[in-house]
Amino acid sequence: MLRRHLFSLAAGAAVALGLSGNVQAQDQFIVVQSTTSTQNSGLFDHLLPIFQDKTGIEVRVVAVGTGQAINNAMNGDGDVLFVHAKASEEKFVAEGHGLQRSDVMYNDFILVGPSADPAGIAGTKDIAAALTKIAEVGAPFASRGDDSGTHKAELKLWKEAGVDAAAASGGWYRETGSGMGATLNTGTAMGAYVLTDRATWISFGNKGEYQIAVEGDNRLFNQYGIILVNPEKHANVKAEAGQMFIDWILSTEGQQAIADYKIDGQQLFFPNAEG
Repeated sequence: MLRRHLFSLAAGAAVALGLSGNVQAQDQFIVVQSTTSTQNSGLFDHLLPIFQDKTGIEVRVVAVGTGQAINNAMNGDGDVLFVHAKASEEKFVAEGHGLQRSDVMYNDFILVGPSADPAGIAGTKDIAAALTKIAEVGAPFASRGDDSGTHKAELKLWKEAGVDAAAASGGWYRETGSGMGATLNTGTAMGAYVLTDRATWISFGNKGEYQIAVEGDNRLFNQYGIILVNPEKHANVKAEAGQMFIDWILSTEGQQAIADYKIDGQQLFFPNAEG
């Protein structure tokens, strides 16, 4: 906590002065390990130019599944981790790989499927009951299968439903090993149900006759967090510039920028950093 506070003070001073000489000379970019949902939704295309205009710091995003993003950060291949698997994020910090985790924003997961609705679950709210019905009738289900935040959430939901989805792998249960957009494309092509974050669904342009089948269950809540990679473990981490980005994301301005991002009038993410 103290280390993060000191970084915040230094970063705040740098922002107030424009940029410190050190940041100007050496830290013109940072690397953020993040998820395909934040990238594919267009959120970063909205946020990053605002931050760069304010600070002069370019943010280069590596958009992969949350599990891979965490592994990359553990290897020192990034300055900031911005993902959505809270238990894994807290473990990352507890093991000393990051300095502190902060809530940033949330949205929710939804289950989408074909209008034919072979499992008869359209319009329902209980996600566990819906998954149980999909398994009972053997309706096609496309999973990311990539250890992403969405995949982790999906596996937890199958467990709550009492279904061993892995045992059905290669049958009605198909694992794409791909990002959210690619999995949605595969799912719509094969008439499969897909668990997706709402932001990616809103921005997805290949919906066809697909529709939201299940939404509104509290278990579908999707929280995002942000962490500075520990510079004591990796000397290459640009701690000052990375903390500047985190502080801006958590600031009133950054939180408002997140809230302002909409597609067709629909807000994709809802800021909830603690003030």
